[in-house]
Amino acid sequence: MNPDEFAGYRTVVLEGCDGVGKSTLGERLSTHHGFTLVHSPRTPDHLDLATRYRTLLAGEGKILFDRCFISELVYGPLHRGRSRINWSQAIDLAESVIKRAGVLVHLTAPPAIIRQRLLARDGAAAHLEEISALVTGYARVFSTLADYTPVLTLDTSRLDHLPSTG
Repeated sequence: MNPDEFAGYRTVVLEGCDGVGKSTLGERLSTHHGFTLVHSPRTPDHLDLATRYRTLLAGEGKILFDRCFISELVYGPLHRGRSRINWSQAIDLAESVIKRAGVLVHLTAPPAIIRQRLLARDGAAAHLEEISALVTGYARVFSTLADYTPVLTLDTSRLDHLPSTG
């Protein structure tokens, strides 16, 4: 799928590990196709994540999420031993995205490419083993979500011609 084909959606959720190209693709789609870009940084532990995303999804206009509730299902267990979003909430939120004329997009790339991008962008990167665990974690989460909602997977290693905005 050509990334510009996402323009026909009202809601786009870009998910994948750090360095996979979410911000780069999100900026492109926001600039060229009128999406309001919502970057979701780490949310403080005391906030209710499910309610936060339900509120955002109730908004008007075209919304593009550069990371959202799905990342909690991957990073939470790896970094804190648990997720602050349960599967029932995640499925409900994913279905809300689809009902809002949206699409869930799993961005992926080989771990070595992701690590190289992080080193170039930040001057530092997690070890290859951690990046591999994240890539595998996202693949598992999206495989589960695909039982309930459509998921598009895009290998961003073929999108290296896009300028980085990370």
